Amino acid sequence: MSAGNRGYEYRLRLGPDAAGVPLLEYLARRYPGTAESDWLDRIGAGRVLLDGVPVASDTLLAPGRELTWSRPPWKEPRVPLDYAILHLDAHLLAVAKPAGLPTMPGGGLFMEHTLLALVRRRFPHANPLHRLGRGTSGVVLFALTKEAFARVSSLWGGGRTLKLYRALASSLPDRDMFEIDVPIGPVPHALLGTVHAAHPAGKRAHSRVRVLERRAGAALVEVEITTGRPHQIRIHLAAAGHPLVGDPLYGPGGVPPAGCRALPGDLGYHLHHQTLAFPHPADARPIEITCAPPPLLRTS
Repeated sequence: MSAGNRGYEYRLRLGPDAAGVPLLEYLARRYPGTAESDWLDRIGAGRVLLDGVPVASDTLLAPGRELTWSRPPWKEPRVPLDYAILHLDAHLLAVAKPAGLPTMPGGGLFMEHTLLALVRRRFPHANPLHRLGRGTSGVVLFALTKEAFARVSSLWGGGRTLKLYRALASSLPDRDMFEIDVPIGPVPHALLGTVHAAHPAGKRAHSRVRVLERRAGAALVEVEITTGRPHQIRIHLAAAGHPLVGDPLYGPGGVPPAGCRALPGDLGYHLHHQTLAFPHPADARPIEITCAPPPLLRTS
């Protein structure tokens, strides 16, 4: 299915980095994935506003002012538009996300064709407690109340949750079990400016890997993450010398290859969030939510 949306209005409160910078230069620098000609078209059409007033491309900016621009409706790319409910009570909703469906709006492509938009058609107050990459399938947890959101959010990274994934990694590890603790932080990217990747000055990240099955040139692995950095499993397995089969972005070393123009949302890799376990926010009883992996990630 490919359908249009109602467009979107972007709002940004300018920070110190905008002081004295011309509007066009600021937009081109902050959003390197959008061509200057596109910004000139938007500015010329009066769709870029400063404190609610259309402005010229050479207008000098200042911190504290509000920059807004409107984007007319557009047709979003085709994606799977289905999900299954795995758990539902008065506090929480867990669903099975298909690979290819973005969790949240982003990248300038997706707004209505997202898991969040689909879920909120039935559960208007649902708020996602985490997100999966577009190419990742499996469990996504939503809070249905503010209290549940606050209590479950406080558990992440505190050693009180279990997050298990399955992945298809390239080449064969020489050990059946190993841990990866490569830090993750921003590195340069040709289109986005920066992307998350392995970086010695990045934030702490930790994964435990267990080989489930060895195949011809690939390994089916189970990965437990005790931290939740963006694209952690893709980065960590690549950093360990085992990039996910088909991953267009992360190569050996856990960084994009030189000159790589692939985006984090590009598809091709095989990753599935299989199990999420944690204390229930209402009464702390143990809760475990599982989602069966796709055929390629099942043991034979």
